[in-house]
Amino acid sequence: MPSRKKAAKKDSVKKAASNLKKAKKVAPKKKAIKPKKTKQSPPKSLSPPKKEKRGLPIVGIGASAGGLQAFETFFKNMSPDSGMAFVLVPHLDPKHISILPDLLQKYTKMSVSLVEDGMKVHPNAVYVIPPNKSMAILHGVLHLMTPAMSGGFKLPVDLFFRSLANDQGSNAIGIILSGTGSDGTLGLKEIRGQGGMVMVQDPGTASYDGMPRSAQTTGMVDYILPPEKMPEQLLNYTKHIAIRKEAKITPIAGNIPEALQKILILVRNQTGHDLSLYKPNTICRRIERRMNIHQITTIENYVRYLEQNSHEVVILFKELLIGVTSFFRDPEAFKALKEKVLPALLKGKPKDFYLRVWIPGCSTGEEPYSLAITLREYMQEHKHDFKVQVFATDIDHDAIEKARSGIYPVSIAADVNPDCLEQFFTHEDTIYRVKKDIREMVIF
Repeated sequence: MPSRKKAAKKDSVKKAASNLKKAKKVAPKKKAIKPKKTKQSPPKSLSPPKKEKRGLPIVGIGASAGGLQAFETFFKNMSPDSGMAFVLVPHLDPKHISILPDLLQKYTKMSVSLVEDGMKVHPNAVYVIPPNKSMAILHGVLHLMTPAMSGGFKLPVDLFFRSLANDQGSNAIGIILSGTGSDGTLGLKEIRGQGGMVMVQDPGTASYDGMPRSAQTTGMVDYILPPEKMPEQLLNYTKHIAIRKEAKITPIAGNIPEALQKILILVRNQTGHDLSLYKPNTICRRIERRMNIHQITTIENYVRYLEQNSHEVVILFKELLIGVTSFFRDPEAFKALKEKVLPALLKGKPKDFYLRVWIPGCSTGEEPYSLAITLREYMQEHKHDFKVQVFATDIDHDAIEKARSGIYPVSIAADVNPDCLEQFFTHEDTIYRVKKDIREMVIF
């Protein structure tokens, strides 16, 4: 009998447990009481905060003759815990071991290292390129290469700045200090094109002003300062970006916020160009960049700044155009033009055939001249003469004037092969000038 009672009790416990489970399944869930929403809405010109972590600001610094003194002054005034990494690309004697790291270590508490192949970049550290090496950066890692001679010129600063721009985007910062020649000029244009920041030594304070003045001619320099004032401006710039990193200007549901519309009105009134149908995201990124340069926190304050500074309206307009270009920028396209398009286009055409080409948005002329050279080479290779008119247009008046002059820094040797330079350009001191017969093919 006791065993039967125990079994019955066990069965009743199981049944109760089963009923409890069923009750839980069918029981209606209580609705959570949600807090009432306040009527306060977020600012129209700002997007919700993002949890993205901002990348490491990497500062590339190029220099040549007189650069050592500028380096020393710069690092004497730079905080050792800025959160930035500094990569130095001076022109060094290829036959001597570099003592630059030892010399600079006296002026900074940051570690100063001679770069080894595959070295990863870290914040609050200084890296110096070794002698007789070219250097590039990929995913924050420095890679050393055998330097290539471009038309007789070594261009280590341009090579590194271009890779820095492509690798780091808006985190890239380029600085040009004392030096002769024009190395670094084209690289700075790439950094600006990717939304980075550009700083150049005041030529009046440089032992040799060739590199700083060449950089200035691009019209893409954000700050012109003596070396002792550069660190403070760098710190202000990077701190401001860190403050604003979670407050990006953005179009709301495809519409441009009212403050942005006011900016576009100011640009149209001063330049005559209506950019209201331009890519909204591009407009926002470029305005943010100018706000970072001036350490302006809100777009409303930037509108007021534009209203009070007409020169800034012109600078913003040019920034929105993004006039970054180079000779033979897309080599595969020019190769296809010469090998496939032109043979098909000119097949059976008489010698007096007139080929007319239009290049809209020609910027400073590199693309139309590249096309004119390609057409001239085709005539020579196929012994097929024909008349050519290349029409090149742009809404940037200053860019057109520069294009019409046909004058470029010697650093274009990085993009133009030596044979082409010899045949279609004249080398004059620190510049290359497009030869007259090529210039006459283009109407700007």
